[in-house]
Amino acid sequence: MTGTAAAAAAAAAADADAEPTEADPTDGEAQPKPEVVVFGQAGRDLVLPVDELPQPGTSAVVHTHREVLGGKGANQAVSFARLGVPVALVAVLGDDRAGDEVLAQARADGIDVSCVVRRTGTATGLIVEVLDCEHRWRYLEDLPEAVRLTRTDVEAAARLLTGADSAVIQLQQPAAACLAAAALARASGCRVVLDGAPRPEHRRALLRNAHVLRADAHEAELLTGRQIHGVEDAVRAAGDLVDAAGGPELVALAVEGEGNLFAWEGGHVFYPLDDTDTMDTTGAGDSFVAALTSALAFGEPPQEAGRWAVAASGLTVQHSGGRPRMTAETLQARLAMLPVVSPVTR
Repeated sequence: MTGTAAAAAAAAAADADAEPTEADPTDGEAQPKPEVVVFGQAGRDLVLPVDELPQPGTSAVVHTHREVLGGKGANQAVSFARLGVPVALVAVLGDDRAGDEVLAQARADGIDVSCVVRRTGTATGLIVEVLDCEHRWRYLEDLPEAVRLTRTDVEAAARLLTGADSAVIQLQQPAAACLAAAALARASGCRVVLDGAPRPEHRRALLRNAHVLRADAHEAELLTGRQIHGVEDAVRAAGDLVDAAGGPELVALAVEGEGNLFAWEGGHVFYPLDDTDTMDTTGAGDSFVAALTSALAFGEPPQEAGRWAVAASGLTVQHSGGRPRMTAETLQARLAMLPVVSPVTR
């Protein structure tokens, strides 16, 4: 971290360590005004580590199990909170006991949940992760349409965007909700961060409202319409997106098995994967997005914001499950271990 950003992050983290306020979910005034608003999935995550998957008609021993607040949107919100960035979550939970429990966890994490929707007659979403001894995950998802955001849900949360620095939008949510969130955030003066690959029929409308676009390796190929076999392919693809009229200012693309590319109008930088022992990649992309957005909010240039992102991702893969454990202090320690890579100018 630069000195200024490190001081800001440390001060924010100290504030975040204070006892969280138990606000009524309908009362946003008890929470500090959010600097980031996350639109995405929330629900229950159940993590089941096993030695190997059982064959049909047999069983396997689960060594431990944990059920926690999860989903991409919730994981990102927790990441922001743990970095000391005031954050609000816009998501949908059921009106069941499971929804009560994960909402209480989100409050305890310091997240503004005043615009989390409790859908009547709906069960809270569930994602089961089965993680084998070779650190390969398999997801079993119960995420019915009723626990996904609607345009109405997004519009009801518009007040959160006033004065916020950034809005992070998970593109796995329905297109109508994503389009509404991006348009409202842009109109409110927020930095609009898109996470995922916009569907072709909505791509232009979403990208013209975006400042930052992040895509994993699979999403990058869907997004660009070309196979990305290496860094040079990613550089060309990202350059096309940045150069397009009305395109994002910063593009972050993963290159499968190699690392992450960050491209902007003035250049690009590539951070290769390091030799970190990987236990589970679940949630790595969520912490990546949160750290990238936080760095930009603290005024870091694109190349340094990218370094924050890969540092956060490297911390997250060291434990099982997607729930973030990083703090501003552990992120700073991780950054001290990463080399500073000079960008390639265009």
